[in-house]
Amino acid sequence: MIKFLISVASYLIANAAGLFAATLLLTGFTIDFTAFIFAVLIFSVFQTIAGPIITKMSLQHIPQLRGGVAIVVIMAGLVITDLLMPGMNVGGISNLLAATLLVWFGSLIAAILIPIYIFKEVKESREERQEKMESDVQSAVDAAERSAAAAEAAAKSAEAAAHPTPDPTPAPTPKSGD
Repeated sequence: MIKFLISVASYLIANAAGLFAATLLLTGFTIDFTAFIFAVLIFSVFQTIAGPIITKMSLQHIPQLRGGVAIVVIMAGLVITDLLMPGMNVGGISNLLAATLLVWFGSLIAAILIPIYIFKEVKESREERQEKMESDVQSAVDAAERSAAAAEAAAKSAEAAAHPTPDPTPAPTPKSGD
Protein backbone atom coordinates (compact mmCIF):
# COMPACT_ATOMS: atom_id res chain seq x y z
CA MET A 1 0.00 0.00 0.00
CA ILE A 2 2.85 2.38 0.85
CA LYS A 3 4.48 1.65 -2.51
CA PHE A 4 1.22 2.46 -4.31
CA LEU A 5 0.81 5.76 -2.45
CA ILE A 6 4.41 6.71 -3.19
CA SER A 7 3.81 5.89 -6.86
CA VAL A 8 0.66 8.04 -6.98
CA ALA A 9 2.38 10.94 -5.19
CA SER A 10 5.37 10.70 -7.54
CA TYR A 11 3.08 10.68 -10.57
CA LEU A 12 1.13 13.73 -9.38
CA ILE A 13 4.29 15.66 -8.48
CA ALA A 14 5.88 14.77 -11.83
CA ASN A 15 2.82 16.00 -13.74
CA ALA A 16 2.69 19.14 -11.61
CA ALA A 17 6.36 19.79 -12.39
CA GLY A 18 5.73 19.39 -16.12
CA LEU A 19 2.72 21.71 -16.11
CA PHE A 20 4.59 24.23 -13.97
CA ALA A 21 7.54 24.20 -16.40
CA ALA A 22 5.17 24.88 -19.31
CA THR A 23 3.57 27.73 -17.35
CA LEU A 24 6.95 29.31 -16.63
CA LEU A 25 8.48 28.91 -20.09
CA LEU A 26 5.56 29.57 -22.45
CA THR A 27 4.06 33.04 -22.45
CA GLY A 28 0.61 32.04 -23.71
CA PHE A 29 0.31 28.96 -21.50
CA THR A 30 -1.42 29.98 -18.28
CA ILE A 31 -2.99 28.21 -15.34
CA ASP A 32 -4.57 30.13 -12.47
CA PHE A 33 -3.07 29.37 -9.09
CA THR A 34 -6.30 27.89 -7.72
CA ALA A 35 -6.99 25.94 -10.90
CA PHE A 36 -3.48 24.44 -10.94
CA ILE A 37 -4.32 21.65 -8.46
CA PHE A 38 -7.44 20.66 -10.36
CA ALA A 39 -5.57 20.86 -13.66
CA VAL A 40 -2.91 18.48 -12.31
CA LEU A 41 -5.60 16.07 -11.08
CA ILE A 42 -7.61 16.15 -14.33
CA PHE A 43 -4.46 15.84 -16.41
CA SER A 44 -3.17 12.92 -14.31
CA VAL A 45 -6.50 11.08 -14.31
CA PHE A 46 -6.78 11.52 -18.07
CA GLN A 47 -3.26 10.17 -18.58
CA THR A 48 -3.96 7.20 -16.31
CA ILE A 49 -7.13 6.27 -18.18
CA ALA A 50 -6.17 7.22 -21.73
CA GLY A 51 -2.59 5.92 -21.64
CA PRO A 52 -3.44 2.20 -21.82
CA ILE A 53 -6.27 2.83 -24.31
CA ILE A 54 -4.08 4.81 -26.69
CA THR A 55 -1.27 2.29 -26.29
CA LYS A 56 -3.61 -0.58 -27.21
CA MET A 57 -5.03 1.32 -30.18
CA SER A 58 -1.58 2.23 -31.44
CA LEU A 59 -0.36 -1.36 -31.21
CA GLN A 60 -3.36 -2.57 -33.21
CA HIS A 61 -3.64 0.18 -35.82
CA ILE A 62 -0.46 2.28 -35.87
CA PRO A 63 2.44 0.27 -34.42
CA GLN A 64 4.89 3.01 -35.45
CA LEU A 65 3.28 5.27 -32.83
CA ARG A 66 4.27 2.92 -30.01
CA GLY A 67 7.34 4.95 -29.04
CA GLY A 68 5.43 8.24 -29.00
CA VAL A 69 2.38 7.14 -27.04
CA ALA A 70 3.40 9.20 -24.01
CA ILE A 71 3.63 12.36 -26.10
CA VAL A 72 0.25 11.70 -27.75
CA VAL A 73 -1.34 11.06 -24.34
CA ILE A 74 0.18 14.25 -22.92
CA MET A 75 -1.03 16.31 -25.88
CA ALA A 76 -4.55 14.87 -25.58
CA GLY A 77 -4.42 15.40 -21.82
CA LEU A 78 -3.49 19.05 -22.28
CA VAL A 79 -6.35 19.58 -24.74
CA ILE A 80 -8.91 17.87 -22.47
CA THR A 81 -7.65 19.70 -19.37
CA ASP A 82 -7.76 23.01 -21.26
CA LEU A 83 -11.36 22.32 -22.28
CA LEU A 84 -12.46 21.30 -18.77
CA MET A 85 -10.59 23.93 -16.74
CA PRO A 86 -11.73 27.53 -17.16
CA GLY A 87 -8.59 28.70 -15.32
CA MET A 88 -6.26 27.12 -17.89
CA ASN A 89 -5.34 28.42 -21.34
CA VAL A 90 -2.93 26.58 -23.63
CA GLY A 91 -2.58 29.58 -25.94
CA GLY A 92 -2.69 28.13 -29.44
CA ILE A 93 -1.26 25.27 -31.48
CA SER A 94 2.39 26.30 -31.19
CA ASN A 95 2.07 26.54 -27.40
CA LEU A 96 0.26 23.19 -27.35
CA LEU A 97 3.13 21.54 -29.23
CA ALA A 98 5.79 23.21 -27.08
CA ALA A 99 3.83 22.51 -23.87
CA THR A 100 3.49 18.86 -24.87
CA LEU A 101 7.25 18.51 -25.10
CA LEU A 102 7.89 20.55 -21.94
CA VAL A 103 5.33 18.64 -19.89
CA TRP A 104 6.64 15.32 -21.24
CA PHE A 105 10.25 16.22 -20.47
CA GLY A 106 9.46 17.81 -17.09
CA SER A 107 7.34 14.84 -16.06
CA LEU A 108 10.01 12.41 -17.23
CA ILE A 109 12.79 14.11 -15.27
CA ALA A 110 10.60 14.48 -12.17
CA ALA A 111 9.42 10.86 -12.40
CA ILE A 112 13.05 9.72 -12.42
CA LEU A 113 14.35 12.04 -9.69
CA ILE A 114 11.44 12.11 -7.21
CA PRO A 115 11.61 8.44 -6.14
CA ILE A 116 15.39 8.63 -5.85
CA TYR A 117 15.68 11.78 -3.77
CA ILE A 118 12.35 12.53 -2.11
CA PHE A 119 10.98 9.08 -1.31
CA LYS A 120 14.36 7.50 -0.60
CA GLU A 121 13.84 8.13 3.12
CA VAL A 122 10.53 6.25 3.08
CA LYS A 123 12.18 3.28 1.40
CA GLU A 124 15.08 3.31 3.85
CA SER A 125 12.80 3.45 6.89
CA ARG A 126 10.84 0.52 5.48
CA GLU A 127 14.06 -1.46 5.12
CA GLU A 128 15.02 -0.56 8.70
CA ARG A 129 11.61 -1.76 9.94
CA GLN A 130 12.08 -5.01 8.02
CA GLU A 131 15.51 -5.55 9.57
CA LYS A 132 14.14 -4.80 13.07
CA MET A 133 11.28 -7.23 12.53
CA GLU A 134 13.70 -9.95 11.41
CA SER A 135 15.85 -9.24 14.48
CA ASP A 136 12.79 -9.42 16.76
CA VAL A 137 11.72 -12.70 15.19
CA GLN A 138 15.21 -14.15 15.68
CA SER A 139 15.21 -12.99 19.34
CA ALA A 140 11.84 -14.66 19.87
CA VAL A 141 13.09 -17.89 18.29
CA ASP A 142 16.20 -17.83 20.50
CA ALA A 143 14.08 -17.22 23.62
CA ALA A 144 11.76 -20.07 22.66
CA GLU A 145 14.73 -22.42 22.19
CA ARG A 146 16.12 -21.43 25.61
CA SER A 147 12.69 -21.96 27.21
CA ALA A 148 12.37 -25.36 25.56
CA ALA A 149 15.83 -26.37 26.80
CA ALA A 150 14.98 -25.18 30.34
CA ALA A 151 11.67 -27.04 30.26
CA GLU A 152 13.42 -30.20 29.09
CA ALA A 153 15.99 -29.91 31.89
CA ALA A 154 13.20 -29.33 34.44
CA ALA A 155 11.32 -32.36 33.14
CA LYS A 156 14.43 -34.54 33.48
CA SER A 157 14.99 -33.22 37.00
CA ALA A 158 11.37 -33.91 37.96
CA GLU A 159 11.62 -37.39 36.45
CA ALA A 160 14.77 -38.08 38.44
CA ALA A 161 13.15 -36.86 41.68
CA ALA A 162 10.03 -38.96 41.13
CA HIS A 163 11.95 -42.16 40.53
CA PRO A 164 15.09 -42.17 42.63
CA THR A 165 17.64 -44.66 41.48
CA PRO A 166 18.89 -47.14 44.04
CA ASP A 167 22.30 -46.35 45.43
CA PRO A 168 24.79 -48.84 43.99
CA THR A 169 26.83 -48.91 47.22
CA PRO A 170 25.14 -50.80 50.03
CA ALA A 171 24.44 -48.87 53.17
CA PRO A 172 26.57 -49.98 56.13
CA THR A 173 24.77 -52.44 58.32
CA PRO A 174 24.88 -51.79 62.03
CA LYS A 175 26.77 -54.39 64.03
CA SER A 176 24.96 -56.00 66.84
CA GLY A 177 26.72 -56.42 70.03
CA ASP A 178 28.79 -53.41 70.26
